[in-house]
Amino acid sequence: MYSSSIFDTGVDIFSYVEPQRAPIGLFDSGVGGLTVLRQMYKQLSNESIIYVGDTARLPYGIRSQAEILVFVREILDWMQKQRVKLVIMACNTSSALALDIVRQEFDFPILGVILPGAKAAVEKGKRIGIIATPATAKSNAYKQAIVEIRTDVQVWQVSCPEFVPLIEQSRINDPYTTEVAKNYLEPLLENKIDTLVYGCTHYPLLAPVLRSLLPPHVQLIDPAIHVVQSCAQELELLGMRNTYPPLPTRFAVSGCPEQFTQSGLQWLGYTPMVEQVCFTE
Repeated sequence: MYSSSIFDTGVDIFSYVEPQRAPIGLFDSGVGGLTVLRQMYKQLSNESIIYVGDTARLPYGIRSQAEILVFVREILDWMQKQRVKLVIMACNTSSALALDIVRQEFDFPILGVILPGAKAAVEKGKRIGIIATPATAKSNAYKQAIVEIRTDVQVWQVSCPEFVPLIEQSRINDPYTTEVAKNYLEPLLENKIDTLVYGCTHYPLLAPVLRSLLPPHVQLIDPAIHVVQSCAQELELLGMRNTYPPLPTRFAVSGCPEQFTQSGLQWLGYTPMVEQVCFTE
């Protein structure tokens, strides 16, 4: 089931609260950002959150930079109207192609997942593999960020166009998904990587599949963990940590609410109340 719940009233409940109690915006093309949301629940359990899934336009990983910029600006405009105090771009493609641009256009902090992921990777290994969407891989954003932090590491990246559609279709346990993953990992294993970075927030959902194909010594880096740590630090610096009980998480999608609800139950352990919104208005 799904519902637009209390937000159907048209009342902006966030306009009546103190600034630190304002929500944090979190967006992705689909369910991948739920990996970041789960970390928010663990690390910043007092924060109110608005989760946006642009499911009508996924996957982002095959889009051009111009398209991604349009989508991101529309979502951020919508979030600004919801009076968010900070936004986490829980999408590697958006972080790679749009973050630096939109940070100059909006008056609230916007965090991306790539730099926190890169920092975590160089702390763990020196032969680093990146699995990413085509757009993120093409941007070389992870490789550039890693090499800027440490010049003595080697980085290999692989474009994985089939992963996001398979995850969104709930086909993680499909034998075909394992075959796809095996093919994607092969060149990285040939280069004897010691660390593998999830270059898309969807990919931690594939952890059981990937772990079964990787040698035990290869460490997995989930940027979701580290971007939430960065978020906590940012809120502390701004004096914006919420010390009150949070509001229920608000879920808004541009596509089918029912489909997202099913995925939400699988990955969050509860049935989210999901509303459908249009970000182009």
